Amino acid sequence: MKSAVFLPLPDLRCSLLLLVTWVFTPVTTEITSLDSENIDEILNNADVALVNFYADWCRFSQMLHPIFEEASNVIKEEYPNANQVVFARVDCDQHSDIAQRYRISKYPTLKLFRNGMMMKREYRGQRSVKALADYIRQQKSDPVQELHSLEEITAIDRNKINIIGYFEQKDSDNYKVFERVASILHDDCVFFAAFGSVSKPERYSGDNIIYKPSLLSAPDMVYLGSMTNFDLTFNWIQDKCVPLVREITFENGEELTEEGLPFLILFHMKDDADSLEIFQNEVARQLISEKGTINFLHADCDKFRHPLLHIQKTPADCPVIAIDSFRHMYVFGDFKDVLVPGKLKQFIFDLHSGKLHREFHHGPDPTDIAPGQESQDVASSPPESSFQKLAPSEYRYTLLRDRDEL
Repeated sequence: MKSAVFLPLPDLRCSLLLLVTWVFTPVTTEITSLDSENIDEILNNADVALVNFYADWCRFSQMLHPIFEEASNVIKEEYPNANQVVFARVDCDQHSDIAQRYRISKYPTLKLFRNGMMMKREYRGQRSVKALADYIRQQKSDPVQELHSLEEITAIDRNKINIIGYFEQKDSDNYKVFERVASILHDDCVFFAAFGSVSKPERYSGDNIIYKPSLLSAPDMVYLGSMTNFDLTFNWIQDKCVPLVREITFENGEELTEEGLPFLILFHMKDDADSLEIFQNEVARQLISEKGTINFLHADCDKFRHPLLHIQKTPADCPVIAIDSFRHMYVFGDFKDVLVPGKLKQFIFDLHSGKLHREFHHGPDPTDIAPGQESQDVASSPPESSFQKLAPSEYRYTLLRDRDEL
């Protein structure tokens, strides 16, 4: 029988201290530094990646570094597999080519990637460990809600844009494409899916996808393309989820402002669906060629009382159409004039040509003055931009460039 071995008391205490330290020390992870050589490989292989675009000299970047690292440690414990979630960073001074590639205009900028695809919406929430961790947990949650009976469809929120997929099997290639699209667009639409016997009544011609618009008067639409083709499916659903006329809120105002395009806004009462539908139809009819040069938006008159007061209007005057160029605001005439062919289009052309700006400062252009009437300058103080105040703040970011003025 072998005798027991006893450690001297100091050695025993040291051993216990090392053991306790090993057990209770949290796992720490290094933030992955991205450069031109590794960025595509790392992002393409990551289910979800949150990338911090920063500059060492930026005080907001300096403040974010320890928070970003701690959030990474918290998430790593919940998602330990290497490619489930990646926290990464780009030193934009050292890698200006990457900063230009992703159009970084302020520090720090936090962008989300899924399997290498950059999401349109960057992270703009609170810069705390809890907020960042909760954001990643939300991104990792199932983007598709399963329907267990077709009766549940009657209870879905029709104020939102809904996409419903009907599939025979959950492990099918059709559903895998649908789920991947949903993971990218779930901030813009609500995704539902039904399977097997539940979906059978809707699968009379096979698996299918239905778009249910937020306007009850608009009809449902069926996707007719290949359900295993990701690009076709994504483009069709994105076209439905991101409408031509978007709603501006205080939550997405910073994002929309940072896109850098002037706003054409319909101010309307929340329950005034008729005016919104008229505006949507006329924008689609008259201004589709202007997509990419101006943002078409609608806003709740009650929530955006201040911009209305800025143009000497109140909710009682709604519906009201106006342009915010980020320098000045310009009011369209009577809302009913939107139905006059070409009237809304001319309003946009007058913005691009500078005519709206000139006329605010100097009165009507000479070409608009009646024969025999003398031209004279008219002093004017056009309302300044109201929505510019929703742009990224210098108290939260280091801004790299000023916005062009119209």
